[in-house]
Amino acid sequence: MMSVAENRQWRSSLLRTADSSPFIPWLRDRGSLTARIQARGSFAVQVLRQGLGAATDDEALALGLERGAQAWVREVALSCEGRIVVFAHTVLPCRPRGPLTLWLARLGNRSLGALLFADAGFTRGPMNFRRLDCRHALFLPALNALQFADRAPFTLWARRSHFGFGAQSVLVTEVFSPTLLQFDEPDPASTASTVRSGATDPCRSEPPDNAIAGKENQCASRF
Repeated sequence: MMSVAENRQWRSSLLRTADSSPFIPWLRDRGSLTARIQARGSFAVQVLRQGLGAATDDEALALGLERGAQAWVREVALSCEGRIVVFAHTVLPCRPRGPLTLWLARLGNRSLGALLFADAGFTRGPMNFRRLDCRHALFLPALNALQFADRAPFTLWARRSHFGFGAQSVLVTEVFSPTLLQFDEPDPASTASTVRSGATDPCRSEPPDNAIAGKENQCASRF
């Protein structure tokens, strides 16, 4: 069972430190992440996985699910100017059923933000923040999705939000690549790069091969 201390690693406040400061404008922004990226260059969505899967322990706790409960899981990579900048992981409980289940199944290569910010019926709860490392279940999937050409970072900044629509609630985790900082100004012609030095890896391990295959609508008929 996950301890309260582990759950508190997702924090509602974000302190300004040398490590977090470059990401704060992205992490704290409550507007559409899709629109923010689009303002900086051409935007694309690649579906990595979609179907039934187990929620992570902290997701299950946040959603009021039993540990290991099955849920609708969608993972995508968001790109700007052909470079992957965000890994997004969405979890929707199987119950209660509602329109959000069908909408997600039909979303395809469109961003979830295009749905969430286009309908006034959606509500967004408080955001939480965390610096992920290899001890978190989403760290290796994020590393695979973000496709670092050089040495991969030991940690990645992430934020998590609840979105509600009627009786349904969806949990969205967005993991940010340092590559995103190269598009910090809304000017796709900018080529400024940010080099981040890595500290000692707390639990060094090599990520597995990226064997995630997109299976659109894999389990739509089950909902």
